[in-house]
Amino acid sequence: MSHAPVMLNEVLEALAPRDGGVYVDGTFGAGGYTRGILAAADCNVIAIDRDPAAVVRADALKSEFTDQFEFCAGTFGSVRELIGEQKLDGFVLDIGVSSMQIDQAERGFSFRSDGPLDMRMDNARGQTAADIVNDTEEEDLANIIYKYGEERKSRYIARAIVTRRAEKKFTRTLDLAEVIRAVVHKSPRDKIDPATRTFQALRIAVNDELGELERALAASIKILKPSGRLVVVSFHSLEDSIVKAFMREKSGAAAGGSRYMPVQEQAPALFKLVSRKAIEASADEVSQNPRARSAKLRAAEFIGVDHCGGVS
Repeated sequence: MSHAPVMLNEVLEALAPRDGGVYVDGTFGAGGYTRGILAAADCNVIAIDRDPAAVVRADALKSEFTDQFEFCAGTFGSVRELIGEQKLDGFVLDIGVSSMQIDQAERGFSFRSDGPLDMRMDNARGQTAADIVNDTEEEDLANIIYKYGEERKSRYIARAIVTRRAEKKFTRTLDLAEVIRAVVHKSPRDKIDPATRTFQALRIAVNDELGELERALAASIKILKPSGRLVVVSFHSLEDSIVKAFMREKSGAAAGGSRYMPVQEQAPALFKLVSRKAIEASADEVSQNPRARSAKLRAAEFIGVDHCGGVS
């Protein structure tokens, strides 16, 4: 099955690859963005991915772009440690789980196919979704489901999970999905499965996805050259809110006050926005790739200097 990178043309336009540039694809996946960048300019790409399965795909691409492509196993939140002192012309991220991971039932991401309740992007380390579901206190579990899944019935779901696990531990995805569906009934207006939000919450918690995103955004200030581009594609409101707030704050777009509150002194802008509004996928792309429906692209260009002479 082919896995098309979401909003590739829009990503390349925002990233603006140029000859001689060095770029990091922080979420390599199937290599769609990396391949697109390498095809767009005579440049170099460093790709990062924590999924062990990505190594095989990276090796195949390395055979095509021997001197222009490098792969680093790890998390994009650790980008600065992975690339060292190197400065970049661009840093691109496609946040969240890939369609390939969802399609592989054995990875445990899907509530539609039975598999082990895992959800780790790096399935060789860290706690699994089963660990969280079976070991977390009811209140804490409800908070995870509410915070990361924005699920209004989080407390009912947590109670149902705790009640069931007292009889039998959860080990399989469909088993958990059935318990959730017994609590959250799908109405005719719902477009998503009742288990969607809870599975999203568990996946985010297992992989510390929002923490990785925050660390990557903070690192962008240190790793980008002046005029270097930061491009982020996100797929739900939690991610997009973090990206939007970071770019607005660091570009000075969040400055201002009200007649009731004095205007506070703002730190010098470190970025300028490439587009003030999020860019969304075209109708044609959404019709061909439903995953693109919820995608939002935000981009900013690093200014690289402040009033004190620069960013160290």
